[in-house]
Amino acid sequence: MIIVTGGAGFIGSCLQAALFKEGERTIIVDRLRSQGKWRNLAAHPPYQIISPEALPGFLEKAVGVKAVFHMGAISTTAAREGDLVWATNVALSQRLWRWCAVNHVPFIYASSAATYGAANQPEDFKDGIESIRNLKPLNLYGWSKQAFDLWVADTVSAGEPCPPQWVGLKFFNVYGPNEYHKDSMISVVKVKYDEVSSGESARLFRSTVPGLADGGQRRDFIWVKDAVDVMIWLLKNPQVSGLFNCGSGVARTYLDLALAVCDACHRGRDIEFIDMPSSLRAQYQSFTCANMQALRNAGYQKPFTSLEEGIRCYIDHYLKQGNYYL
Repeated sequence: MIIVTGGAGFIGSCLQAALFKEGERTIIVDRLRSQGKWRNLAAHPPYQIISPEALPGFLEKAVGVKAVFHMGAISTTAAREGDLVWATNVALSQRLWRWCAVNHVPFIYASSAATYGAANQPEDFKDGIESIRNLKPLNLYGWSKQAFDLWVADTVSAGEPCPPQWVGLKFFNVYGPNEYHKDSMISVVKVKYDEVSSGESARLFRSTVPGLADGGQRRDFIWVKDAVDVMIWLLKNPQVSGLFNCGSGVARTYLDLALAVCDACHRGRDIEFIDMPSSLRAQYQSFTCANMQALRNAGYQKPFTSLEEGIRCYIDHYLKQGNYYL
């Protein structure tokens, strides 16, 4: 039995699809609510779904747990309720860590590239628990993820009880099917597809950085199936522990992304630049790029999908078909 928190969400449900194909029995901790999140699980239902409130009672009686994938979080970068974010993103993570340590269960959790804050040079994106002390996240979400990463680092360095395998994954800009419930946090790929497929221009923010061309903001975009492949590999390699980046290892411009969407839609390369809202400027990352050396050194060798190939697959096999779900 494998527990997946946030298992009806974007990355969590894609992980659930892979675990289902592997024949694993899964317990998902999430709320389906009424916005159609159940569709993320329609083709690969779990053995059981429990609410986050029911998790403590479930853990008291749980036996035979093979691993815990902790994907659940308040993940919006616009989050403002600090107490709720701390309780969800930090305190719950600590509780699950301690349970896994006591019960000798592997623990794999979602961190975030948002912990890197205003980092803007490739050398600033080095992972590992020894490299995170001076990071300065730009928003509450990123700060909460950094807070738990630091707690993990202190726990490990102090020799306190740890799960037999523990892994934090700093996810970069993930895109792909099963993200359609995310509203304002949906991937830029899907947003640009909606614009281009409806006959509009692909709109990008003008640069606010001196010397950086409009559309020249660069991010590390990773196809969701690549992120899931990393997690399945970790499950099968319990000797690997640590804090790892999870991106493609390549920084691509938003202009590259928009042009790839236009090409995949077989539309003209029509790009329009608009001003960035003032509310975003103070917390906007103009550059991210995952240093993937630590994961490679740990033994993961599979190549990552290029931005053009990932966008083409997403559009051809999902968006154009009206099939938005794995």
